[in-house]
Parts: sequence; structure tokens; C-alpha cells
Amino acid sequence: MEHPQDPLKRVEKDLKKCVKCGACRANCPAFTAFRREPAVARGKVALAQHILKNDIELDDQTYVAMSKCLLCGSCVEKCPNEVPTDEIVVAAREALAQRRGLTTFHAAVGQVIKHRTLMKMGAKMASLLGPLFFRKVPETSGLRLRFPVPFIGRKRHIPTIAKKPFMDRHPEVIPGEPGKPRIVFFVGCMTNFVYTEIGEAALALFRHLGCTVIIPKGQQCCGLPAMSGGDIATVRGLAEKNLAEMERYEADYVMSACATCSGALHRFYPLVVGKRNPELRARLDALAAKTVDASQLLYHLGLSPAETGAGDAVRVTYHDPCHLRTRGLTKQPRELLRGTPGIELTEMEGADRCCGLGGTFNVYHYGSSMTINDAKSRAIIDTAAQVVATGCPGCMMQLSDGLKQHGSRVQVLHTVQLLARQLKR
Repeated sequence: MEHPQDPLKRVEKDLKKCVKCGACRANCPAFTAFRREPAVARGKVALAQHILKNDIELDDQTYVAMSKCLLCGSCVEKCPNEVPTDEIVVAAREALAQRRGLTTFHAAVGQVIKHRTLMKMGAKMASLLGPLFFRKVPETSGLRLRFPVPFIGRKRHIPTIAKKPFMDRHPEVIPGEPGKPRIVFFVGCMTNFVYTEIGEAALALFRHLGCTVIIPKGQQCCGLPAMSGGDIATVRGLAEKNLAEMERYEADYVMSACATCSGALHRFYPLVVGKRNPELRARLDALAAKTVDASQLLYHLGLSPAETGAGDAVRVTYHDPCHLRTRGLTKQPRELLRGTPGIELTEMEGADRCCGLGGTFNVYHYGSSMTINDAKSRAIIDTAAQVVATGCPGCMMQLSDGLKQHGSRVQVLHTVQLLARQLKR
């Protein structure tokens, strides 16, 4: 087992790049909620430096301080010295997990996402019991006290679990036209178990373009929920399994309609797993080079939204998921939406600002997560849009929660759902 300080040794040179200028403070969504120095990037860098020197007690306060980061990458984009704070935070969380052990929640998350059968069983149970817990149990009921599951809150709105996962609905290989691209579809947990309509829309669009779509049955969770808690061993295990599954087929692209999943395969696998496991680096780099977002690929392949149709006239605004924004994928979804008959695209203020989800940040800091989300909800409502589109199922869940808490009826949809509303056959 590695020494607890080893993860931070890898980023020691990057720690020295930070000159504490404070540019991160002006762009950090977490700071808007906590208003304290440990919440911003330079505070995290200073804390990581102390952890590396082993001159600070690794108590609960240290852990909580390091958990106050959404890994949105805003500080990295704005840093004049190009300090990779997100990589530093991941390394610090890994060091804390090695020294203190995983939290109970993250240990449970790791066990669930490592075993697809267990995840399917959990989703099935949630589908059956969800109505009991989330709709029929009064807020005053003792059940809410006896079963303090993080997602059962007084105000939180939770999407319904699908009765049948997306991957169970389709064969592994769906043949397309000769000479057209072969695409491996990395589905992702939220699309597979919750927002199956995203998967159906993406599949319809790429079949419309004549592509062969491959849905490897052995694909797993991308692993980012484990990474957020410092459980890098689980991330590596999942990365290896996914890598082997993606390599089973000759394909031109590995596509995901989930910004988080494509961000994992494209950036975090080489950055986190590859750096720690050099023997996997070349294969992970090859996977990253093939990985594309659904809107990115649709734009590249020349999808004509006018050809697919659009349905009734609707006013739409667009939210940039952090994992697309940090990859520069902001133009493609907007161009596709603008070109779709019936869609009037209007920009919201702060479209590129984080919605506040941050993966498990939303579990540990739900109140602060929704404080961050408040500005996003107000910006969406101010556009008078009927629909807010985005490219991340996690963002969809967060945006929907926030809008409902504001009493808004704005519909939250994935970009591909709008593009596939009335495909011409």
C-alpha cells in the first residue's frame, strides 16, 4: 500500500506554482456558498501543502475543508499560473482516504458502483420503493428519522428510477449503413438507470445518421463518484474494466451523452489512473483520444437539425456542464439547437457557471449546493424559457431540483432529447 503522502508528492511541483493571488476566489462557486478561505483553490493548495509536510492534524475539519470543492475546474481555467487545483484536490482526498480511511458513505458508494449486479438490484428496489420513500412518506414521519438516507430530505426532488435499464432494452450491436462510423456508446449510470430517454434519443439520432452503435454489456460506472471521495483503487478497477470493454470492438468513436462520463474517459482516466499506473497510460490515452460527447459528435458528423425536425415552437436556454465547458465544448450544442426549426435559443446569465451538483458534494453539502444553484435557477427563470437544455444527466437532476424549489415549471431536457423530438423517417 502506498504511503499516504505519495499522492501529494505527485503534485508537489504544482503546489509551488500557486502564488496565492486570489484569482480563484472570484470564480469559485463554492466560495459563494461558504464565504471562507478554505473553500477556494488557494486555501485547498495551502491545506494540501500542510498535509504533504505532515504538520497538520488530519481531523474531521481537515476532511470537511477538502470536501468543499465541486471539481468544476473554474479555478483551473482562470488561474494565471495554470495551477491544476482539481488534480491537487483529488490527490489530497486520496491521501486523506489512505491515512484516515474512506467515509462510510464513500465506502458504500465504492461497493455499489464496483458491482453492476448490485447496482441493478439497487435500482430495481429504488424503482419499487421510491414512491414510498419520496412521495408517500410525510415529512413528519418517523421513517425519515430512522432511515436518514442522504437523498431523503425535506425539500429535495428526486427523479424516478426507470423500471427497465436502458442497456437491457437493446442488443449489444445495432448495425448501421456500410461505410458509416462505428460508435461505442458509453451509457453511464444516470442514463442507464434514471434518464433512459436520453439514451433512446441519442440512439435514434446516431441511427438516423446511419451509424453502427455498439453498447458493450460489460461497461461499468465511470468511477467519478469514487474519485470524489479519494477511492482511487475503485476508480482504477473500473477504468480497467471499461477499458477492456471499449477495446473489444473496432470503433471510430467512444461516445457518451453524459458530460461527466465523457470527462472521466477523456480527462480523468489519463490524469488520475494513467499517472498512477504507467502500464495503462498508452491504452488510456488511446481511449481518451476516441472519446467524444454526443453533441460534439453530432455536430462533427454534420447532423442537420432541420432534417430531424423539432416539434412545436419552444423557447430554450442552455446550461454548460462543467465537464463540457472545461473541454471547450460550448459551441456545438448551441449551434445544433439554433439550427433546429421551432427552437428559439436565448442565453441565460452565467450559463457557464456550475449548477452546484459536484457529484457527492451535493450529498455532503446539500444546503450549500442549492445556494450555488439558486443563482442558476433565477437566471433560467429570468429568460422566460420553457425549457432548459444541458448535456449532463447530473446537471439535469440538480437543475430540476432547484427549479421545482423555486416553484418553476421550466422543463429540463438533455440536448439530444430536443434534437430527436420529431425525427423524420
